[in-house]
Amino acid sequence: QVQLVESGGGLVQAGGSLRLSCAASGRTFRTYVMGWFRQAPGKEREFVAAISWSEVTTDYADSVKGRFTISRDNAKNTVHLQMNSVKPEDTAVYYCAGRTTPETAYSYYKFRATYDIWGQGTQVTVSS
Repeated sequence: QVQLVESGGGLVQAGGSLRLSCAASGRTFRTYVMGWFRQAPGKEREFVAAISWSEVTTDYADSVKGRFTISRDNAKNTVHLQMNSVKPEDTAVYYCAGRTTPETAYSYYKFRATYDIWGQGTQVTVSS
């Protein structure tokens, strides 16, 4: 069974940094696209960032551009989200997502339906 497990969440002050990680385990598979989404209380789950298998293509939500960086290590089947200059509005549960079917167009990276496996989420709380 394929699993995605997030780690690295916690409490951080506004302006600080946090690094989230997501590790894939289970049967051997390739996650062609990996992404991060987040869900704040009372809100819909929203796209944060995504990265292609080749690492050539990345996509970010406008709200995190210039502050967050997504990266991946295919040898270790992991993806990371470096969060800098965090703001209180970044507070949410962050979910890792993976697509195990071949690459899709870049324009679809921001849609939840693009991904077929999800982690359980890790809480990020930014204090003001």
